[in-house]
Amino acid sequence: MTADNVCKPKDLMRLIRKETNARMRLKLLALLHFQEGRSRYQIAEYLKVSRTSVNKWIANYLTAGLEGLKEKKHTGRPAALNDTQIEQLTHFIKARTCSRSTDPLHGCDIQRYISESFGVNYEISNIYRILERLGYAWITRHDNKAMSVN
Repeated sequence: MTADNVCKPKDLMRLIRKETNARMRLKLLALLHFQEGRSRYQIAEYLKVSRTSVNKWIANYLTAGLEGLKEKKHTGRPAALNDTQIEQLTHFIKARTCSRSTDPLHGCDIQRYISESFGVNYEISNIYRILERLGYAWITRHDNKAMSVN
């Protein structure tokens, strides 16, 4: 990293004051303390973070500048159903719910459809999560019979 890319303490203070993201502010504070001559151990102890985090932040800053401190996108686990399959599922649900001649659509029906059509096995709780994500309000029917416990 060249001397041009290193922020002066005064510039870092200005950035810290303007920063709204708490994680980024913490990283900038670590850099400020580093530039003021504190050890990485002291910085970690003062900011109540691990020394490994401080080491990583400083190394990223020294190699890539302020860009190295930005959070990378967290992708997470890929979805089991792709966009085309979700669209097919939506059409299936609409067709079944709009048709008066068929029985009411249950979560287990959707679970079976996904399993048979796409080869993906979901737990029933995840079926309801998918429905919620698709904007469907799931209505449950309650029987009028009271259960008696002996």
